[in-house]
Amino acid sequence: MMFICRPIQSLKLTHTLTQRPWLRKYTATALPNLKPLNSRISNYMKGGFIQEAQNLFDAMPQRNTVTWNAMIRGYFQNGEFENALHLYDRMPDRDIFSYNTMIAGLMQSRDTNGAKKVFEEMPYRDVVSWNSMIAGYVRNGSMNGALRIFDEMPEKDVVSWNLVIAAFVNIQELDSAEELFGQMATRDVASWTIMMSGLVGAGRIVEARMCFDDMPIRDVQAWNTMISGYIKNRHVEVAEALFHKMPERDWNSWNEMISGLISRQRINDAMRLFSEMPEKCQRLWNSLFLGLVRNGLVTEAHAFLEKTPFRDVVSQTNMIIGYFDIGEVGNAAKLFEFMQIRDTTAWNATICGLGENDHGEDGLKLFIRMKGEGLPLDEATFTSILTICSNFPSLDLGKQTHGQVIKMGISCFTSVCNAMLTMYARCGHMDSALLEFSYMPSPNVISWNSIICGLACHGHAEKALEMFRQMRLTDLEPNEITFVGVLSACSHAGLVVEGKYYFDFMKHDYQIKPTSEHYTCIVDLLGKFGFIGEAVSVLDQMEADGVEVPASVLGALFGACRIHKNFEVGEIVGERILKLEPSNSGVYMILEEMYLDSGRREDAEKIWVRMRERGVKKQPGCSWIEVNNSGHAFLAGARSHPQFQSIDHALDLIYMEMETEISY
Repeated sequence: MMFICRPIQSLKLTHTLTQRPWLRKYTATALPNLKPLNSRISNYMKGGFIQEAQNLFDAMPQRNTVTWNAMIRGYFQNGEFENALHLYDRMPDRDIFSYNTMIAGLMQSRDTNGAKKVFEEMPYRDVVSWNSMIAGYVRNGSMNGALRIFDEMPEKDVVSWNLVIAAFVNIQELDSAEELFGQMATRDVASWTIMMSGLVGAGRIVEARMCFDDMPIRDVQAWNTMISGYIKNRHVEVAEALFHKMPERDWNSWNEMISGLISRQRINDAMRLFSEMPEKCQRLWNSLFLGLVRNGLVTEAHAFLEKTPFRDVVSQTNMIIGYFDIGEVGNAAKLFEFMQIRDTTAWNATICGLGENDHGEDGLKLFIRMKGEGLPLDEATFTSILTICSNFPSLDLGKQTHGQVIKMGISCFTSVCNAMLTMYARCGHMDSALLEFSYMPSPNVISWNSIICGLACHGHAEKALEMFRQMRLTDLEPNEITFVGVLSACSHAGLVVEGKYYFDFMKHDYQIKPTSEHYTCIVDLLGKFGFIGEAVSVLDQMEADGVEVPASVLGALFGACRIHKNFEVGEIVGERILKLEPSNSGVYMILEEMYLDSGRREDAEKIWVRMRERGVKKQPGCSWIEVNNSGHAFLAGARSHPQFQSIDHALDLIYMEMETEISY
């Protein structure tokens, strides 16, 4: 944890200035009539009213150094770095506060060289000047610069030591932090707390407690750091005992302790503690409530929601998300309908949840209602709708949504672009997906993954691998999903050597642990092209590494055994799949086919008997087509389609023509 300590002006400075006449020109002359105006400038700048401050500054008939300092500091506060520099150059006189303000502002704008130049030009430096340089170097990641300034300081105060120790803690160089901490002649509460937080972050909870016990004075932040450390290291009971010993507690104390109890699923204790809070607030209630939901305690959370007076749109929205997360779509939708006040986030959460739980059509209906009620639509709304559209066979609605996105001017959002790209890729319109990708100003990992996986899925293996090579030329790191696309592309194109290379490349160069999807791809690739033995070796390696072989990987090998008529391995693999998925009708059918092809009719009949005994029925095949923007679904053996007779007659005519062609 990085502690930013506010330096306090040294008392020695005041005495020195009064004793040295040559320094008086660097101090502000206090003019009583300017004090209210200077305060107004500072207040304007704090509120972001830059033009008002500028107007007041320009209208002032007389200004002192405080006036100029207030304007310069205000410009820096509001990101107007060029104006601050320009005003600094125009200053008729400067005091030490002018220089210190410039150093802090330049460091804030990452201009370390400019700050160094101002520092070196100073006719006199106080400890604040040195500390500003240290803090600035630390903020800009220059630890060497900070240490150089620290070593050159003629006189260090406790803030100087704290800044450097905190910097070491922040970059996890705890040994250096401890060494400096041991050299400190004087320590304040912040010194101890910084050291303690470093030990806590390193998991050295016993040493952190020793540090805490040695503190001569403890403030509430020190207590909170220790309590948080115990909770992070799963010692909630010890944290609880410490919490009850605290002489004073703030909001963070209660929040840490209540969150810790929730993490241990001690819900009743968490709620009891919340009820004991002297000053309850909506923010902590929502934090508590979100903790319940995230820990999967959705039903318990809902019960508390009904009883509390702190119920608001935030907690109700979290409740809806929680129900969607555990798949209880009905309860989520019901809670949404009962909400008296709904904001855009509540609508977005419900639409997104419906889409993620295979209720995309309901999500679209809700989207139409949302538009009808005139609620503002944002990038999250369209990201959810485009994601829903990507699961539909028809692209018509997706194109309409794309048009709305362009019309509203939100196509610049990366999340929206990714949703559009994914939609086109899933629906097989790779030209549109590639075009959308080319328009993206800064594609992220999700963008690259969508385009690579889309190309691989639709048979453009070489293009997918080329996109992967282009991705590696960027600063982005491929992740596990990227390699699913790459291995899938190799499998589709039969690139066995390349597939094996990328599989090893993923494991050793990127240190990505293979998942079931990666194993499925490599087993499918090897098995599809007849390398059954190597595919079996991959399964053996999985088991040797302690990875459970899922049905998807076994299924890839099983399919390969069927293609290459390797019935011996196929029988073993098929039986393993049935142990994992005893109701998988497809495996029964393929096993029966294998037995019949190898002349083992009795074994084939036994498969049928097992299916009947287990009540397993063959799932009918399903296909669909789109005609005139209307989708038509067909189930194998079904005759329910309203145009079945016409379709049947048309097929008879096609068969007749085929037979005629064959006879000739």
